[in-house]
Amino acid sequence: MSDVMSFDLTAIRSGKVKVLASANLAGVDLTGAQLSDCDFSQATLTGANLAGANLVRAVLRANLRGVDLSGANLAGADCRNADLRGALLSDIECHQISFAGAFLAGANFGNLDLTAADFRGADLRGVNLEGAILRQVDFSNANLSGANLSQVDLEEANLSGAVLRGANLSRANLLCARVEQAVWTGALLQGACLEGTSLTAIQHDTKTGD
Repeated sequence: MSDVMSFDLTAIRSGKVKVLASANLAGVDLTGAQLSDCDFSQATLTGANLAGANLVRAVLRANLRGVDLSGANLAGADCRNADLRGALLSDIECHQISFAGAFLAGANFGNLDLTAADFRGADLRGVNLEGAILRQVDFSNANLSGANLSQVDLEEANLSGAVLRGANLSRANLLCARVEQAVWTGALLQGACLEGTSLTAIQHDTKTGD
């Protein structure tokens, strides 16, 4: 793994370097950097500052623990299997992003527009998604235990096989969502819109009502 000191950070920030696979960039300051289409596969970016960075279509299948991504543009980014525990994700642009298999436990996605995002098989335990737009999002086989999904828009989302044990979905919009084989033990569904959703797939131990 190449050390951060062996890289020209000015060239990286300006977008002249597109391949940083397996690089050690722990703690590096790339605030506002132009990193579109950059390949960070297997890189170490723990504690790095990528606030406001342009990461459109970047490959971020990397160690991103504690990274500051606030305000970054992650549209079309590939974050599959990435470790984003403790990362700062406020105000990110994330249209068509893939978090499939990613480690996101405890992340804050509150009020973000995550339309059509891919969270298949992701670890989303305890995440905050309150008020987020989650239309057509794929949560199949994801772990959303204890997640805050209150007032989210899950219209046409795929929750097949997802674990929603103890999740809060009060006042959520689940219009035409797919929920086959999802685990709903202890989930809160007060005031949720379930029109067009297969109620037979929702276990009896959820708490519903107004």
